Amino acid sequence: MEKYFGEAIPKLGFGLMRLPKEASGKINIEHTKKMVDMFMQAGLSYFDTAYVYDGGDSELAAKAALVERYPRESFTLATKLCAWAGDNCDEQKAKQQFFTSLERTGAGYFDYYLLHALQAGNYRKYDEYHIWDFAKEQKAKGLIKHWGFSFHASPEILDEILTDHPDAEFVQLQLNYADWENPDVASRANYEVARKHGKSIIVMEPVKGGALADPPKEVKEILNAVDSHASYASWAIRFAASLEGIITVLSGMSNVEQMADNLSYMRNFKPLDAREQQAIQKAQEAMGSVRSIPCTACHYCTAGCPQHIPIPEIFAARNKQIIHGQIESGKADYFKATANAGKASDCISCGQCVRACPQQIEVIGKLKECAEVFGG
Repeated sequence: MEKYFGEAIPKLGFGLMRLPKEASGKINIEHTKKMVDMFMQAGLSYFDTAYVYDGGDSELAAKAALVERYPRESFTLATKLCAWAGDNCDEQKAKQQFFTSLERTGAGYFDYYLLHALQAGNYRKYDEYHIWDFAKEQKAKGLIKHWGFSFHASPEILDEILTDHPDAEFVQLQLNYADWENPDVASRANYEVARKHGKSIIVMEPVKGGALADPPKEVKEILNAVDSHASYASWAIRFAASLEGIITVLSGMSNVEQMADNLSYMRNFKPLDAREQQAIQKAQEAMGSVRSIPCTACHYCTAGCPQHIPIPEIFAARNKQIIHGQIESGKADYFKATANAGKASDCISCGQCVRACPQQIEVIGKLKECAEVFGG
């Protein structure tokens, strides 16, 4: 008997948000198939996508690389409904996302279905549009096995939601060692609220959008002193997977090399031992002194940007300077990212990016800073 809901699920999940791309920007299906095969052959089976990922292409990729190639009972598929997607979203359009997702994936049903990215500025939309009841109706029809929600807000709001909707079966939270005590993300506090309500947790952003795969020099030295052979990403993913009550940890892998690395230590997962936990605590202290832009490259901010500014790429270029001191390389990345797109200085302060950002970044102010640093 399981000690908690989802205990038996392998602790690594394949997040389909950052799939490999072709030169055209489209998802590389053949490369994705190789990654899916590696994942399944390792005995892992949890796949996570969403209606809004890659404009729907992620769900189509799930169909081509997974659903059409493996028996339905051999894998677990999760997707999400975004009740705040687009300026013209209403109750009917929000609910239609579910049926569109079924059609795109061809999955027949979803093992896990999530109300997507609940934040301070949007979570009441899910009540207004009766999405909680809608999810339960689809479960009663057999089209959803389990339902819950993903969350990016304060512990107080999480407590309110779980009090109002105690039948939610799980919560998806951003948990990583860098954000554990970060007041803007409140990883630890949100984790504790979820566990107080008896909810199992799916982990998102364990590597913080890739930032913890290449952490600051001080952090690398701390981790290398304990295990010089372990990848930096492995520390981050194992930290999250070692927490109590975790269903699985989602990793948004973009190539076979990342897949191979993750499988090397998660195929037969072992929680962090006491010495490794101490190293993580030291790494957290070191991370606390780095004032980088906490962007995870989700691209929610770019979908409605009227100036077509590649905000995550600009922030990545700036972080290369802040975290690693690579001034010229950061400049080169900036000019490459903006060569055929909007520049940081093109921001008109409309605020849609701020409303969309799950990391609560003051995007407009950060773009102004980048414009000053990069000269445009």
